[in-house]
Amino acid sequence: MTRQIVLDTETTGLSADSGDRIIELGCVELLNRKLTGNNLHMYFNPGRDSHEDALKVHGISNEFLKDKPKFRDVVDEILEYVQGAEVIIHNAAFDVSFLNKELELTGRPAFRTYVASITDTLAMAKEMYPGKRNSLDALCDRLGVDNSSRTLHGALLDAELLADVYINLTRGQDALLIADDSAQNNGGPVVAAMDLRLLNLPVLRASEGELTAHADVLAQIDKASGGKTIWRSAQAA
Repeated sequence: MTRQIVLDTETTGLSADSGDRIIELGCVELLNRKLTGNNLHMYFNPGRDSHEDALKVHGISNEFLKDKPKFRDVVDEILEYVQGAEVIIHNAAFDVSFLNKELELTGRPAFRTYVASITDTLAMAKEMYPGKRNSLDALCDRLGVDNSSRTLHGALLDAELLADVYINLTRGQDALLIADDSAQNNGGPVVAAMDLRLLNLPVLRASEGELTAHADVLAQIDKASGGKTIWRSAQAA
């Protein structure tokens, strides 16, 4: 059974190395590409104020966070939740840098040591849609994901939207994967193998009428090009 966690954070600013901290964590769980409802959503007291620009993005006031737990107080619950999963993040380098800093401050190793892998949907989108805007909002619009409730950034809402975006980005990728209960593959999908040499494919030759119609189409194309078609040049040579 494939367990994936779609994760998003909100922070006090843009740089973990400069002292900015995580103030919100939102995670949704996918089992075999289906939402389970087993979500994780937490706010944290970062011990510092958010930058003005960050406040405009997430709208989470410093006053609201004052009575929330410190990240270190709930870190074990977070790590237990993500343990061994494939974690899916949009612009993973940003969120992972903050998670690594929070873990470092509690004396723990980097985030990657707790999870099976990290998938960056921003990198996926850039490969699929080069030269286009690939923000979460842009991908929602492109892929038909309803983001009308996203007036401000919120970690849980963004994780839910990203889960839908990810499913759309990867739709059809497992169409060639066939579950084989007899295969020793730790319960994961396997690709069905087929030796194409065993196939006996019939050769269907064109009829006289089809050959005549084909020659007529080629002649029309050649006439329209002023006798400069490649096949005419090849015949002349």
